[in-house]
Amino acid sequence: MAERQSGRATPAGGYKAGEWRPSVSPWIITISVMLATFMEVLDTTIVTVAVPHIAGSLSASSDQATWVLTSYLVSNAIVLPASGWLSIYFGRKRFLIVCIVIFTLASIASGVASSLQMLIIARVFQGAGGGALQPVSQAILLESFPPEKRGMAMAAFAIGVVLAPILGPTVGGWLTDNYSWRWAFYINIPIGMLAIMMIRTFVEDPPYIRTARPGKIDFAGFGLMAIGLAALQIILDKGQEADWFASSWIRWFAAISAMAMILFIIWELRAREPIVHLRVFTDRNFAVGTLLITCVGIALYSAISLIPLFLQVLLRYPALQSGLAVSPRGIGALVMMPIVGYLTDRIDFRKLIGTGFVIVAASLWLISRLSLETSAWNIGLPSILTGVGLSMVFVPLSAVAMGTLPQNEIGNASGVFNLMRNVGGSAGVSLLVTYQARHAQKDQAVLVSRLSPWNLAYQFRRAEAEKFFAARLGPAVAHGHAQGFLYRSLLNQAQLIAFVQSFRLLTIVCLVCVAGAFFLKKIKPRRRHAGH
Repeated sequence: MAERQSGRATPAGGYKAGEWRPSVSPWIITISVMLATFMEVLDTTIVTVAVPHIAGSLSASSDQATWVLTSYLVSNAIVLPASGWLSIYFGRKRFLIVCIVIFTLASIASGVASSLQMLIIARVFQGAGGGALQPVSQAILLESFPPEKRGMAMAAFAIGVVLAPILGPTVGGWLTDNYSWRWAFYINIPIGMLAIMMIRTFVEDPPYIRTARPGKIDFAGFGLMAIGLAALQIILDKGQEADWFASSWIRWFAAISAMAMILFIIWELRAREPIVHLRVFTDRNFAVGTLLITCVGIALYSAISLIPLFLQVLLRYPALQSGLAVSPRGIGALVMMPIVGYLTDRIDFRKLIGTGFVIVAASLWLISRLSLETSAWNIGLPSILTGVGLSMVFVPLSAVAMGTLPQNEIGNASGVFNLMRNVGGSAGVSLLVTYQARHAQKDQAVLVSRLSPWNLAYQFRRAEAEKFFAARLGPAVAHGHAQGFLYRSLLNQAQLIAFVQSFRLLTIVCLVCVAGAFFLKKIKPRRRHAGH
């Protein structure tokens, strides 16, 4: 035990002399912190399918009920980048436990909420408590494993970050359909209690946190960051609904967000004790890795949002079945992550990341080739490929982005890294939904010109439809029903074309990222000691 605490590990342990190591197995620590991470990431998507039920239960409109999602995302985004500083100020283990307690209590308050206002307030606290869970857990994992095993650590972390958003809509739909939307919040209670007990027992703070002297709270930096990120998140979440910059309040919020973020950057670079150390971006791998993880957020969350929308709007899948149709993505991720974790420390990580982006691009291209007669198998195969590709990107990218940073900067960098993945997800969903909706309107205007008496194909289809409805409903109403049928077919075709273009746009984003992977600085793979 003394050898462990002093850091003078044997070669079999994989630690260098003088390097801190935890007093328990890193894998036990992994299970402890991943419970909290999985719970928090699951909550970002599990509520989405329950919004209509929440609106009906609390006598609110659908637009009002979406603030249940927005309020969570806003408070979550504010805490994320400050998590590294808060960990040092309060002590990381203590801070993590308090965050889980806040998240769990806020989940209970959300479940028992009797009004929309009460639910929104509870979600604000839930987002604030959950904001630190991802970056703090990631920092703990990176520091608990020796450098040559961090690929496996990030593989474990990726299971929560990649798999939870995929399971969220399915679990949320099942709970809502079979029990109540309130169970989407109650499910956090046993997970949170177990996570608190395990973290209290097994997780410990490294020496640099135990001996750190808390500085003054950077109120100015935190305030500017909170205003900038809150305004940005509200714009992303409500932009399409408010018609973006056609709305005066969107323009005001955009100006406030931009000004606050510019002042925040200037202040943090000049502050003696900044709440977010922006100088980590001088590290090439972290800067490029953060840009790429933003693109991962765009691809992951956009695809998660668009595919169920495609299945429900065009193929008439129920909410639960649409979630199940994309669940094979989780299978691909679950199978591939341990393999990628093993390979990350043995081959050039840039090749893994580039190959992963190619696979994700190929899966999105396959989805863009779907039609209105597609089967569940045609959705399942691309979903599996997406899971495989995302695993090959996320695991090595998370390890290498912070692999060249000093140990005491990992917590701060992890908060920024996870924030940009979430911002990328929010931006991607907002912009893709807007692109899809407006592309569908444009395609509809083009296709309507085909509904002309001088178009022979249209005349033939209309005659066939009139014959069909005349045999079943009578000739008096056959013409009107035929016209309605053909117009609905036109709307479906316009929507299909818009979905196809959206997925092809995501394909291009992923292919561009292939080149971006090779801007990362090459690091020679760390091999295990002899005999391993």
